[in-house]
Amino acid sequence: MKKTSEKILGILTYAAGFITLALLAFILLFILVKGIPYIKPSLFALQSTSENVSLMPALISTIMMTFAALLLAVPIGIGAAIYLVEYAKRGNKVVALIRLTAETLSGIPSIIYGLFGMLFFVTYLRWGYSLLAGAFTLAIMILPLIMRASEEALKAVPDIYREGSFGLGAGKLRTVFKIVLPAAMPGIWAGIILAVGRIVGETAALIYTAGTVAKIPVNPMQSAETLSVHIYSLYREGLHMNESYATAVVLLLVIMGINAAAAKIAKKVGGGINNDI
Repeated sequence: MKKTSEKILGILTYAAGFITLALLAFILLFILVKGIPYIKPSLFALQSTSENVSLMPALISTIMMTFAALLLAVPIGIGAAIYLVEYAKRGNKVVALIRLTAETLSGIPSIIYGLFGMLFFVTYLRWGYSLLAGAFTLAIMILPLIMRASEEALKAVPDIYREGSFGLGAGKLRTVFKIVLPAAMPGIWAGIILAVGRIVGETAALIYTAGTVAKIPVNPMQSAETLSVHIYSLYREGLHMNESYATAVVLLLVIMGINAAAAKIAKKVGGGINNDI
């Protein structure tokens, strides 16, 4: 009976994996087939018009938005994780409340963040539809993800590292930043990679905060249209469907490139840490 149940579970596991890979392959193939034939030089013009519907301003805005959101969220998220793991007392009710709040925020739909950003940053603070409003909204959105990933990475560091550092006379702060944090960097990088993926693929929150102006912003207070919003705008208008598929191909390549680069960095960081240890 036990062997039969194990076989059934094994078959279901392989079937689930096969279905997942098949769906992923179908989506990728569909986007590539529909978009690659329509990738042309006019799509990479610095200025976007109603004729060329260039994606270059959106691509540059996406890069700017990503770096701005990470610049705001990463230090706060990692700092909060360090406090929760290394300094806060275990079993503290405030810590449990913070973790519950972070998990709750992670499950909120992105459009809710967009409405909040529009009401607070765009309207109340009078930033208007701008790169800054979009970056702050995205930073709030990815902050729980980075914090929880960093917290789990810090928890995974063996206590023997801390004890060895204390035994050699190092203080708490030096131990955290010289021993614990470097050892946890691969896990922290994984959280940052997930955050980047969410930023690049976000649409709903940015429509209400960053706007849909297809121009390269020269300052943080100007509107910025990212690649995902650009795809949505083209598809909604219905006049440049082929170009929207081509833009989707570029967005796909950008995400794959970011993930590959981040994975290499995480591997080098992890390898360097292991060698040092």
